[in-house]
Amino acid sequence: MNSQQKVRVRFAPSPTGGLHLGGVRTALFNYLFARHHGGDFILRIEDTDQTRFVPGAEEYILECLAWCGIKIDESPVNEGNFGPYRQSERKPSYRAYAEELVKKGHAFYAFDSTEELEEQRKLFPNFKYNFENRLSLRNSLSLSEEETQKLLAENHPHTIRIKMPDNESVYFDDLIRGRVSFETSLLDDKVLLKADGMPTYHLAVVVDDKAMEISHVFRGEEWLPSSPIHILLWTYFGWKEQMPQWAHLPLILKPDGNGKLSKRDGDRLGFPVYAMNWQDPKTGDLTKGFRELGFLPEAFVNMLGVLGWNDGTEQEIFSMEELIAKFSVERIHKAGAKFDFEKAKWFNHEWIKNTADEDLLPQIKAVLTENSVNDGQFSDEYVLQIISLVKERLTFVEDFWEQANFFFTAPKDFDVSAIKPKWTAEKTQFFNEVIAEFSGLAEWNASGLESHFKNKINGAGLKIGEFMMPLRIMLVGGKFGPDVFQIVEKLGKQEVISRIQYGLDLLN
Repeated sequence: MNSQQKVRVRFAPSPTGGLHLGGVRTALFNYLFARHHGGDFILRIEDTDQTRFVPGAEEYILECLAWCGIKIDESPVNEGNFGPYRQSERKPSYRAYAEELVKKGHAFYAFDSTEELEEQRKLFPNFKYNFENRLSLRNSLSLSEEETQKLLAENHPHTIRIKMPDNESVYFDDLIRGRVSFETSLLDDKVLLKADGMPTYHLAVVVDDKAMEISHVFRGEEWLPSSPIHILLWTYFGWKEQMPQWAHLPLILKPDGNGKLSKRDGDRLGFPVYAMNWQDPKTGDLTKGFRELGFLPEAFVNMLGVLGWNDGTEQEIFSMEELIAKFSVERIHKAGAKFDFEKAKWFNHEWIKNTADEDLLPQIKAVLTENSVNDGQFSDEYVLQIISLVKERLTFVEDFWEQANFFFTAPKDFDVSAIKPKWTAEKTQFFNEVIAEFSGLAEWNASGLESHFKNKINGAGLKIGEFMMPLRIMLVGGKFGPDVFQIVEKLGKQEVISRIQYGLDLLN
């Protein structure tokens, strides 16, 4: 890339199902790099394998990126000057490029049937289509020009394969790993154009990256073994000067560090590995996502942003703006990053804690609706006050109901066993007097109520601890919740009196 070239990056997923953590992180790192350098972020849908195409997957990918706050400059639904942005719509151009390589002697027509290749695999368990055997197989290198042209004229099914050199070293400088080198004699003649006229990833990715003027490619390290094929294609087309710079991202590993994190690991260990819920349209199977579990998008992005990268300081909480400002390829780790779900939950807890109450309100209201609290039953002002009281206790937005349900509905179950053994007639009398005194109070605020309650206990020469727990349990049903007098204030006089009375009835 020359110094004048604009930074243009692309995220190029296949529409085959849910979007894995690793895929979202690849998109994020591309996006952070582009925005850091004032460049463009492009979404290209790589749908050349029509057998694996899943309806709805493209829309799902767009929704995932939007939820994460990754803004797309060019895509199938927001076209720029480099479209189309679905590979299936670019199909006519690929054959011409594959034919060009055949003419230059860098590729060949392969007429071998699936059955013939299967037979080769049975005879040679480690079968590779390469320089050692290509002349004994059915292709334009082993057949005469006349036979080849006859088969082509008859539309005989065929693929076009790259002709890998038999003894060369191919290398490039990876932005993360430094110099990487490959021996071509260890590689096979990969298919570039399939029998249905669709390109394979190898041909399409090179042709499209050139056409879209991509300057940098961040992709998973599983694509590293394909790099020599791509470098040779850039070279054979005469485009090597325009070849993007590559950064192969380390894998996201299982929590124990033993191999790549998979959907099965999430199922086994009880956490999601997809950004959002994904329902397979064929089977109806639902795979849970981070969004539906109650992760804030800011927390999800923060967690992914520091999974295999840091800014060189102890800072862990980053907004998208901070990630963009501080992102540098040099700080991406070479080794795989272990996924830690407990740490992911910590990020969410921190983000909930530090998010403005007003920003949490829509999601909290949705939680209330899910739990049969009708919209409009409580004012937004009241709900905001409760959010402020309990949000530091939340790991997920959905935890709000567990932590705060008693503010919206009187508890049905009471932990009477926690106070019953030490209950006395004296305590019953005390709480009856509290009811009478609370009824006559003109002022109703937490600090005044706390002073009144504690002064009454001290004046009677009683122990504060023996009365605070019963009050809490009468109001919320158990030994949990925020400051008890904040609860008293928010519930209001009539509701507090009603709940204390109900508690006394249960105890007596």
